[in-house]
Amino acid sequence: SAQIADLQQKLLDADNGDRAKQRWDSIATILEAKCALKYLLGELVSSKVQESKLQSSLEQSQASCSDVQKMLMEERNHTAEMETAFQNQILVQEQQHQEKVKHSSWK
Repeated sequence: SAQIADLQQKLLDADNGDRAKQRWDSIATILEAKCALKYLLGELVSSKVQESKLQSSLEQSQASCSDVQKMLMEERNHTAEMETAFQNQILVQEQQHQEKVKHSSWK
């Protein structure tokens, strides 16, 4: 029954596609042409509005991405600075330890 329902839906879809094509092909009067043109212009306006919304969303996403990248670079720089400071502290402590070892071995 699922296959039958699927086939029926495919037939309906094909029918609708054929009907739409026949509708456009069968435009015979100026009034029908005006109606078709009005419909197409409405679709064009709708598409342009949607495009504008998508473009705005894309620009906002790009700005947000740029902000996140900037924050990431700042964090990486901060981490590098902290690592350098930590390495310097280790070096100083190693030198101090070596000095203590030298002084304790002389006694």
